[in-house]
Amino acid sequence: MGRRSDHTPDELRTLLLEEGHALLAERGFAKFSAREAARRAGYSVGTFYNVFGSLDAYLLAVNSCTFRRWSDWLEAALDGTPSNGTARIEALVLAYFSFAMKHANLWLAIYDHRIDKQVDIAPEDVGAREGLTAIVDREVTRWMGLGEPDEKTKRLVRSLIAVVHGHCALWLSGSFALMQETDPAGQALERVLEVLEAQTD
Repeated sequence: MGRRSDHTPDELRTLLLEEGHALLAERGFAKFSAREAARRAGYSVGTFYNVFGSLDAYLLAVNSCTFRRWSDWLEAALDGTPSNGTARIEALVLAYFSFAMKHANLWLAIYDHRIDKQVDIAPEDVGAREGLTAIVDREVTRWMGLGEPDEKTKRLVRSLIAVVHGHCALWLSGSFALMQETDPAGQALERVLEVLEAQTD
């Protein structure tokens, strides 16, 4: 089955990531198999370990692909959105929900993968995660009329992300439906705006 001579190391890494990402989108985290991803790429599972070293490192890299796609999704939602008022904050919150709903398996896998605190996260994987948060930092800083995000603003942003994430996770799990809540994105947006407006009082 092996095709080790078919690809350079960089090409092989990209191929395994593409197959892993596609498989994760199809099956979800619980049914994901690195062996199956390697097989679909035309390689053995041993090749997968040679490239990534461990399953944790592979899953981190696959989830980083989702973070990059998610960042692109947010930027697309913001593209052309007026900078006045709350339009860009609303676009961010709604895009958070729309990405999660359209790519539910990929979105859930980010949080289903429990990262071992002893594992060193590769710089490119850290960058993928920070890239997404930086978009929110930028937009909240703009809304607040600040030049650059300071530490206080960054801490606020992480709390706001947690608020939106919680609403989104409860929606995808069906818990909000059981509580007869029909507009979790709207509720999340209201909470975010309440907090932001309180910062200017």
